[in-house]
Amino acid sequence: MEGVGGDGTSAAAAALDQRRHELSKLFQFYLDKSTPHALYRWIGTFSMVLLYALRVYYVQGFYIVTYGLGIYLLNLLIGFLSPLVDPELEQTDGPTLPTKGSDEFKPFIRRLPEFKFWYAITKAFCIAFLMTFFSMFDVPVFWPILLCYWLVLLFLTMKRQIMHMMKYKYIPFNLGKQDIEAAEIGRKWKEDGKDY
Repeated sequence: MEGVGGDGTSAAAAALDQRRHELSKLFQFYLDKSTPHALYRWIGTFSMVLLYALRVYYVQGFYIVTYGLGIYLLNLLIGFLSPLVDPELEQTDGPTLPTKGSDEFKPFIRRLPEFKFWYAITKAFCIAFLMTFFSMFDVPVFWPILLCYWLVLLFLTMKRQIMHMMKYKYIPFNLGKQDIEAAEIGRKWKEDGKDY
């Protein structure tokens, strides 16, 4: 008799696990289909950001949730702007950033790829939006101090990141198709000392 009750609960658990696995596969399928549509993904994310901002504005609360979200977004941004292999931390034989003009061109590879950056931001805003429906997350704080502190953190971390970009001469954004032939001619002119 004891085994009969155990079989019923294990069958229900197995069915629930199967359903969860099917939903996970369906979610991953649509996530994979959205990968090449970066513009539409970001439009959806910005609409979620706007919805979250309106929710916080109308509720007049959840500033600590917003502050935590801001710190998390700053952390994601640093990962998005940083190279996969940091020349300051490790010397490798693999692809690295060129440090001199005569070094071979190596493409910039991010530590946090664009898709994962987008997905993490979208997920963070969805979770923060859901948190605004629970009053236990509405901790009373003086929000101007949090805003000032976050702005100081943003300034200091971006200053450090920009200094790192300047030191190792990399730009983490693709500014369109580069004319390699024109860049090579310009480099040769500089070497020859000609100003055309």
